[in-house]
Amino acid sequence: MKRSKIKTLLLTGVAVIGLSGAFAWNYFTPPSHAAEGHGDEHGHAEGEEKHDEGKEEQHGHGHEDAKSEAKDDGHGHEADGGEEGEHAEEGMIALTAEQVTAAGIKIAAVGPGKLAREVSVPGKIVAAADRMAQIVPKVGGTVTEAKKNLGDTVEKGEVLALIESREMAEAVADYLAAKRAEELSLTTFNREKGLWDKKITAEQDYLSAKNAHQEAKIRLDLTRQKLQALGHDEVMIKTYEGAGSADRLRFHELRSPLPGRVIARELTLGEYVDTTHSAYTVADLSVVWVETAIAPGDLPFVKEGQMANVIGSGGKAEGKLIFVSPAIDPETRSAKAIIELQNAEGTWRPGEFATAAIATSAQEVDLIVPKDAIQALEGKPAIFVRTDKGFEKRVVTTGREDSRHIEIVSGIEFGEPVAVTGTFTLKAELGKAEAEHAH
Repeated sequence: MKRSKIKTLLLTGVAVIGLSGAFAWNYFTPPSHAAEGHGDEHGHAEGEEKHDEGKEEQHGHGHEDAKSEAKDDGHGHEADGGEEGEHAEEGMIALTAEQVTAAGIKIAAVGPGKLAREVSVPGKIVAAADRMAQIVPKVGGTVTEAKKNLGDTVEKGEVLALIESREMAEAVADYLAAKRAEELSLTTFNREKGLWDKKITAEQDYLSAKNAHQEAKIRLDLTRQKLQALGHDEVMIKTYEGAGSADRLRFHELRSPLPGRVIARELTLGEYVDTTHSAYTVADLSVVWVETAIAPGDLPFVKEGQMANVIGSGGKAEGKLIFVSPAIDPETRSAKAIIELQNAEGTWRPGEFATAAIATSAQEVDLIVPKDAIQALEGKPAIFVRTDKGFEKRVVTTGREDSRHIEIVSGIEFGEPVAVTGTFTLKAELGKAEAEHAH
């Protein structure tokens, strides 16, 4: 009697569980636990199977629903056969053409190329010596106005500062006096020449006037040259001859000899400056140099005109070797070398350190890709191959390399399209997809 009641309770529980959707819990119950429960309650499995057949007839519809829903584990994956579909999608990243473009991913076909034999050396970014000027005042005086500060952009001939100078005033005054003396001597000479031509005056008076005019011209030329030595051109000198120029006589205009930016300023308002110290440093940083040193053992392979790949905080850039010293520095036991870099965007800053790889020769290889195309996945090098649906992860074997490219030995075929930029984004997307599958 007691055993019949227990069976009735079990039947009732199964029916309730089937109707309430609790069959998902039954699906995850380990089979060994279920067997233990039946053995304890009923004593043998055979009788239980017969009893279960009766339950299936009564609740057949409920069991069919339970089986269909048990195929889903609650995470969108199938319990039986779902793993095969999951493995089929492993290593795949679904991206449309619009998404690829938006992510800035560039595609290129794998093919043959050249690997450069390189000499790698450390270096330092400096301003190009032929595009830099240290501006020293040509006269001593007091700074009355500083027009430019650090970082300011200047044009060629633009005034940087005004310096009040007695020497400048004296130079301009000497020029103006010589100018007037020359004009007066010319008038006297012209008069005496006219009289001499008419045989009215003595030859001695004519020759004296001519000599005086020549001396006046020489003195005028000397004063003009002095102004030019102080940094004044003919246009500026002409302004001193006009009316109202007296106030400008005592000022020296410190001007920039080239276009660029102010990278150093060594004067302050009211300070006395002389002709021995630099007041401003102006540099055109659209082109910079990488100063480096070549070891004697590498000098036979390094020639002026070779290209170099420079890597630093400014990124990566290609430069040209423009100078290799013919002499060895006795202290460093190396030869100075200079690499020229274009810097229109201002990404390379003087003072920062960089590494330069000078390409000295090249080797032909069958398959080559940029280093940016390679990503380490689970400790192995991999490439992302473009497919109709997106990208496929492909583990490859790499070989020789230089600073920019790497050889592919196996894992990919000639002509296959691969991602050569934006691969870090693809690696991140692959990690997210694999994490979702694992979940």
